[in-house]
Amino acid sequence: MNIHEYQAKELLAKFGVPVPAGFAAMSVEEAVEAAKKLPGPLYVVKAQIHAGGRGKGKFKELGPDAKGGVRLAKTFDEVEAAAKDMLGNTLVTVQTGDAGKQVNRLYVTDGVDIAKEFYLAVLVDRASGRVAMVASTEGGMDIEDVAHNSPEKIHTMDIDPATGFMPHHGRAVAKALGLTGDLAKQAQKTAAKLYEAFQGTDASQIEINPLAVTEDDKLMVLDAKVGFDSNAMFRHKDLMELRDETEEDPMELEASKHDLAYIKLDGDIGCMVNGAGLAMATMDIIKLNGMFPANFLDVGGGANKEKVTAAFKIILSDPAVKGILVNIFGGIMRCDIIADGIVAAAKEVNLSVPLVVRLEGTNVEKGKEILENSGLPIVSANDLGDAAQKIVAEVKQAA
Repeated sequence: MNIHEYQAKELLAKFGVPVPAGFAAMSVEEAVEAAKKLPGPLYVVKAQIHAGGRGKGKFKELGPDAKGGVRLAKTFDEVEAAAKDMLGNTLVTVQTGDAGKQVNRLYVTDGVDIAKEFYLAVLVDRASGRVAMVASTEGGMDIEDVAHNSPEKIHTMDIDPATGFMPHHGRAVAKALGLTGDLAKQAQKTAAKLYEAFQGTDASQIEINPLAVTEDDKLMVLDAKVGFDSNAMFRHKDLMELRDETEEDPMELEASKHDLAYIKLDGDIGCMVNGAGLAMATMDIIKLNGMFPANFLDVGGGANKEKVTAAFKIILSDPAVKGILVNIFGGIMRCDIIADGIVAAAKEVNLSVPLVVRLEGTNVEKGKEILENSGLPIVSANDLGDAAQKIVAEVKQAA
């Protein structure tokens, strides 16, 4: 689960992380009132969407010469003009894709005089089973570009969750950023607070870019991206209230309501599979046969008829889907339950695209019998290779 920048900063401030003053705004009037609460004389108006690259982004409704989603303002009139440009319009960035995202919220924050910018992040390192703190002197830039062009400027410190953040970790961060004296002490304290926030909220990522040194030698978080482990949100009801469902893909949102692992992709063959590994293999073999998957969808090992029906509906709600491949290995899940769900969903939504089903495992013969007697044009496959070849052939024939 992701949250907006203003929410991230409010959250980090509770853990003692230094952030500039700022206020969220849902309207032009609120944006101006937010600026009036700040000391000035410089204000920053930021579009709030779940995507990076806002400053370099462009609004679809504005001309190509218009400024992006992060703007400086020196007067209340300039704040008002920026808010009018942004609210209700679609911001396209390198992370949104061509569709972009509509801006429904703004963040008006106090401007600061920047002397130097850094990058600092706390992430889960699944390879080591530890927490990774990543620091770089190249703040304000795309960290992917830094990693590609200047990897020596990225420093990673592993932190064992059993011992937690130690003083030597803080010193390592300060050294990686090239800070000394009081600024080094501020860096150590900020890094410790970020780790505390990371652990305390079950975060999966806290990214600070930039972490800035101001002209008066203060360390300040100017932008923050925070994501949480969705599996831990039952422990954080307060964080769940920060969720902005308008920022999420409607199909992925619907899938989450049924506890389905669904990710929308750009292909044209819908996939319904049980097990993440089998789902990945299914997508690979579709590509091997010359077409592309429209989604990743793992119904899990214990799905019932209702869950399968919901999964089927979600796949078919994607207008790009030209065919569906169901690939199920019935271990915990019985093949006859899957078959019942497929038949029920296909009848309910008036299936109009080719459907190929490969079943294997518990009650497989009963499952195949249900499909065969359904009266629906369902193509049965013997194995995964056969299934991929058949769905590609069916889609091409129907085209």
